Amino acid sequence: MSSLLFATPKELTGWLAKLASGYRVLAPRKEGPSVVYRPQSAEELASADIDALLRRATASPKQAMLPQCETLVTFKSVKDAEDASKLTTTLENPCVAEPTVLFGCRPCDARGFVVLDRPYLEGKFKDPYYGSRREATVIVTQACPSAFSSCFCNWVGSHPSDKEGSDILFTAVEGGFVLEVVTEKGQALLEGAAFADAADKAAEVQTAHEAAASSLPSPSTLTHVAEKVASRFTDTAFWEKETVKCLSCGACTYLCPTCQCFTITDEGSQLDGRRLRSWDSCMSPLFTLETSGHNPRPSKADRMRNRVSHKFSFYPERYDGFFSCVGCGRCVVSCPVSLDIRHMVKAAVDGSPLEFEDDAAPVPAVEETVVESAVVEAASVEAPVQETPAAETVEAPETASEAVPAEEVPAEEAALESADSVGEVAPVETAPVAEAPAAAAEAAPVEEAPVEEAPAEEAAPEAAAPVEEAAPAEAAPVEEAPAAVAPAVEEAPAAPAQTKSSAPKSSKSGKSGSRSSSKSKSRKR
Repeated sequence: MSSLLFATPKELTGWLAKLASGYRVLAPRKEGPSVVYRPQSAEELASADIDALLRRATASPKQAMLPQCETLVTFKSVKDAEDASKLTTTLENPCVAEPTVLFGCRPCDARGFVVLDRPYLEGKFKDPYYGSRREATVIVTQACPSAFSSCFCNWVGSHPSDKEGSDILFTAVEGGFVLEVVTEKGQALLEGAAFADAADKAAEVQTAHEAAASSLPSPSTLTHVAEKVASRFTDTAFWEKETVKCLSCGACTYLCPTCQCFTITDEGSQLDGRRLRSWDSCMSPLFTLETSGHNPRPSKADRMRNRVSHKFSFYPERYDGFFSCVGCGRCVVSCPVSLDIRHMVKAAVDGSPLEFEDDAAPVPAVEETVVESAVVEAASVEAPVQETPAAETVEAPETASEAVPAEEVPAEEAALESADSVGEVAPVETAPVAEAPAAAAEAAPVEEAPVEEAPAEEAAPEAAAPVEEAAPAEAAPVEEAPAAVAPAVEEAPAAPAQTKSSAPKSSKSGKSGSRSSSKSKSRKR
């Protein structure tokens, strides 16, 4: 059999209709606004419009090998008739790999199965469910006649007529299609098809392939992509910026032909049930949520970083440099906020250097340090305000020979001794008796004013101010001098309660203020 066969559109649909009698034929079908792969009967295929079968599907054909939900095992337990504490459990594997023909997928979709083959079929542990379906499926791929603006298969080492992952590749030419055999499974499927030899159409096929390749956007010039994406892993600011409008809806993962995340759940009772494997999305906030409540990827930036890094860094590192992205562009087309994975990869490779985040990182710490230092300075400013009156009060009585240094006597005792010393010196600095009632009259209204008003403290110093200024005058009778000072001392306690942090205006007012403060503290005792 020749490796190139020619079929008209009618012959192609007739061949598919015949295959439907022995295979499950999955082909594109329009359902609402979407085009999805669905099993189609012989009647549907025989009467199908070939253009409808060749439409690009909205969703990938991944479910042909990896169903959206599948039963891994069923279990049933039966109690022992003689001993009810004993159970006999039976496990059954209901997976049956039905012979399948996947028709009309694109080269990027076929390469997607190659990407899935590595984690599911290579290594120590192989997935028997995926493996049995992969073996029972024949992939008939359509070479892309032209590229969409969202296509970027040339970024990841592919092209619109790539044969990798396909069993048969067919190309549209004038009057029909040229089918090329790629694998032995593909050759076995074409036996008995009675298609004409198409060796003479090889040049036409090559021209069609080149035209499709030229319709692609410019290829990527990025180098060392895996290493540079990996270097962005700790650049939190970069991922937050790239995902600021992401909704975490997961559409990109469900439509992707290579995303392979799943979850396993048990349904039924303890005696009769089944274990299911279902698709899951690494973009879901619950995907990595642990039973303890801890989530290692709590933000959408963390989850997008994992998704992009898996495709362009983790997977290439593990599988000889192959990307797990095939450049189909479905995530770009179907994203509700138009996030473009190409932009993220290009920004990660060619964007600002990683050191930018290190320079910006200390900023929050500096701000906190400034705030803390400001608090310390504020505390240091307030501290002397409370101690200053006591210190000034101790030094105030210059004529008192028994004054005690401020550092040896507590503030309250110093204030009390200051008040006594002022009373003793009063005969020397007394004002005329006639002025004493005036001072009392000025201070009296302050006692009735609201406690919040600060002038209450200032009233006492003003009343006591004439005491020192009148020193040169002849001393009045000693017994009447305290009358000028006493009213000020009695009315002052209301002031310290609200104006404790305000400093005295002068040394004169400091004397009177200290007497008032000590009086107040002695009353509190």
